[in-house]
Amino acid sequence: MSYMDKNTEISIEIARRVAEKGGSTYYVGGYVRDKILGIENKDIDIEVHGVKPAVLEEILDSLGERITIGESFGIYGLKGYDIDVAMPRQEKNRGKGHKDFDVFVDPDIGTKKASERRDFTINALMQDVLTENIVDHWNGLEDLKAHVIRHINNVTFVEDPLRVLRAAQFAARFEYKVANETIELCKSMNLESLAQERIMAELGKALLKANKPSIFFQVLREMDQLTTWFPEVEDLIGVEQNPRYHAEGDVWTHTMMVLDAAVVFARGGKCRNELGFMLSALCHDFGKVVATEFVNGGIHAYGHEVKGIPLVKTFIRRLTSEKDILDYVVNITRLHMKPNSMANMNSHIKKTNQMFDDAIDPEGLICMALSDTYGQILGENSGLKEPGSNGDWLYARLDIYREYMSRPYVMGRDLMEAGLKPGKEFKEYLDFAHKLRLAGVPKNSVLSQILSMARKQENKK
Repeated sequence: MSYMDKNTEISIEIARRVAEKGGSTYYVGGYVRDKILGIENKDIDIEVHGVKPAVLEEILDSLGERITIGESFGIYGLKGYDIDVAMPRQEKNRGKGHKDFDVFVDPDIGTKKASERRDFTINALMQDVLTENIVDHWNGLEDLKAHVIRHINNVTFVEDPLRVLRAAQFAARFEYKVANETIELCKSMNLESLAQERIMAELGKALLKANKPSIFFQVLREMDQLTTWFPEVEDLIGVEQNPRYHAEGDVWTHTMMVLDAAVVFARGGKCRNELGFMLSALCHDFGKVVATEFVNGGIHAYGHEVKGIPLVKTFIRRLTSEKDILDYVVNITRLHMKPNSMANMNSHIKKTNQMFDDAIDPEGLICMALSDTYGQILGENSGLKEPGSNGDWLYARLDIYREYMSRPYVMGRDLMEAGLKPGKEFKEYLDFAHKLRLAGVPKNSVLSQILSMARKQENKK
C-alpha cells in the first residue's frame, strides 16, 4: 500500500463511520486544489460536519491512537497516518497577532460558513470524501481555470496580515495573477506584527517551490508591501547599472532574473543549502545600492560584493536566527564575483583553489556565478562571453581542487611525530601547510619546509 493509499483509505473509513452517525466528511484546503490541478500533495486535511466532538473522538479512537493537535480548535490526527481531521469552527479576532483569535467549534455551521473563513477562493474548495462531489461556494473552480488568486471576505481576510505574503507565494508557485481587488485590500494591511518565522515560511515556499520566485516579489511590489520585511530588496528598484553589461535594466530587474535562473541550479541538487543558495541569489547585489557610482559618464559598483555584506546580515537576521543560513548567504555573496572574473582571466590553479577553499559551498558558488550571468542581458560590444559559457572551465577547476584535497596532507600529528612540540607556532605551521597544499606541493616536501621553518625559528630564540 502506497503512502497516499494508506492515508486516503483511512480518510474514507472515517467518512463512512461519520456518515453512519449522520454527519459528512470533506477534503478541504490545498489538498482539494492540488488534486484538481493534478499536483501531488501528501498533506491530507479533512473536515467533519454534523457530529459532536465526542462522537468524532469515539470514531477516531475506534480506528487507532488518536492524537489531539488542538483540542480547543477541534483538530485531531491518528498515529501512523499523515492526516489532519478537523471540525468546522468560527474565529473571532481580538487582537493584531495571528494567535489573537477566539475559536469556537461548531459542527452545524454548514459548509458555506465554514469555508468562508479561508483565505482564497481556490483554497476554499471542498470535496465530499465518499461521493467525491466538489463543493464550491466561492467560485474557486472558476478562479482556478482563470489562474486567479482572489480573497473571499473583506472583513475576515484582513484579520491575518500573513495573507498578504500567502497571496504572493501562491501567485509565484502557480504563476497566477492576484485579483485587483485583492491587491487593493492587501495594500491596506499592516505586516509589522507578524513573527519572523511566519514570514520566513512563506518566503521559503516561494523560493523553493516556485519556478519563478521573482513573481513573489513582483506581487509584493504591486501591493506596496516590500517596505516592512524586504526593504533591502525594495532599495534595488531604480539603481542603475552599466548598460554595456546589464542591458536588462536596473538592479531590481537583474536580481529578479538571477533569482529565476537560480531555480534550475537549486533544484539540481548541486547546492549544499538550497534555501541559503536562493537567498544568496536574492541578496548577491545588495551592495550596489551603496557602491554604485557615476564616473566619467560610466556606471560602476566596485566592491559591491563586500560593501553589501552589512545589508545582507541585517536582512537575513530580520528573517531568521539560523546561523547556517546567515553564514552561507554572507559567504556566497562575498565571493560571487570571483568565479567569472577568474574564468575570464584564465587565472592560475592556485588562485581558483584558494577561491574554492574559501567557499562554504564550492559548487554552489559556481552555480551562483552562472545564475548571475544568466540573469543579465549583454549590451553591444560588452566584450564578455555568452551567459553560462564559463561553466566548463569552472567545473574543470573544481575537479582539480577536489583532486588536490584528496591527496595526503600534513596534519598536527605529523608535526608531533617529526619531533615538534604543540604550541602557539602550530597554527602558523598548519596554515602554511594548507597554503602549500592548495598549491599542489606534495606532503613530504611540505613537511620538510615546515621543519626547516621550525629550525630557523628555534635558532632565533
